[in-house]
Amino acid sequence: MTTLTHRGRRAEAGRNSDKKPDGEEDAAADKDLNEDDPDDSKDIRLTLMEEVLLLGLKDKEGYTSFWNDCISSGLRGGILIELALRGRIHLEPLSIRKKRLLERKVLLKSDAPTGDVLLDETLRHIKATESAETVQTWIELLTGETWNPFKLQYQLRNVRERIAKALVEKGILTTEKQNFLLFDMTTHPVSNATEKQRLVKKLQESMLERWVNDPHRMDRRTLALLVLAHSSDVLENIFASLADDKYNVAMNRTKDLLDMDPEVEAAKARGTEMIWAVLAAFNKS
Repeated sequence: MTTLTHRGRRAEAGRNSDKKPDGEEDAAADKDLNEDDPDDSKDIRLTLMEEVLLLGLKDKEGYTSFWNDCISSGLRGGILIELALRGRIHLEPLSIRKKRLLERKVLLKSDAPTGDVLLDETLRHIKATESAETVQTWIELLTGETWNPFKLQYQLRNVRERIAKALVEKGILTTEKQNFLLFDMTTHPVSNATEKQRLVKKLQESMLERWVNDPHRMDRRTLALLVLAHSSDVLENIFASLADDKYNVAMNRTKDLLDMDPEVEAAKARGTEMIWAVLAAFNKS
């Protein structure tokens, strides 16, 4: 699992009587998702997976670092968090036998389509399982890291390429062919630098000018993206453009944030359990 390093140079939900029908709850969750970050672009709405891949891509070359072996599992963690934020899945309730985040199973809350191919494919997998699985197991299954041949069917294939194509459709990336001596590879250079700069600036400001020193006062998607950037080993790409003094402040605050105990933080507020569970899973890996 990745670690943070410095550069050498520098109240319970509503009662049953008030419960909304599933369709209304899903619509409300999607509406809350759209309003979660008031600074988000109103023209382009990105999923957490798209944002992580965009952060990891080299702008001109259009591919992620060949040395990054973390981003695949990081993207799968992003899928689980995205589904939780959209009200489609959740962790089973705390019990005497299952108190820790990594012991609690992922449960289906709603199978209503999200409109995203990867999210909906994952929902079908979660619905199809005979027995519920934990967050860590789901990340492994979706990545294809299992010795059980009967569970290879749950692997999500060509995830990076499918996310890149979605970003192409949104006008943020373009598609090119590059020759690498022995083979040709499809690459996706950044064509809309403004959108990537907006994303980087938002994350930088969350650790600097808008620092709140409390994860539960942070925008949930910003918190999730910092966790996923760390898990996908693309955190350096966020802060690399900062001056040394600001870089050190931002990295120290991010390290303090990610060093918090997921068990303790998940118990403090509802709505962030899946974020902390994903962090706990990568911390254990």
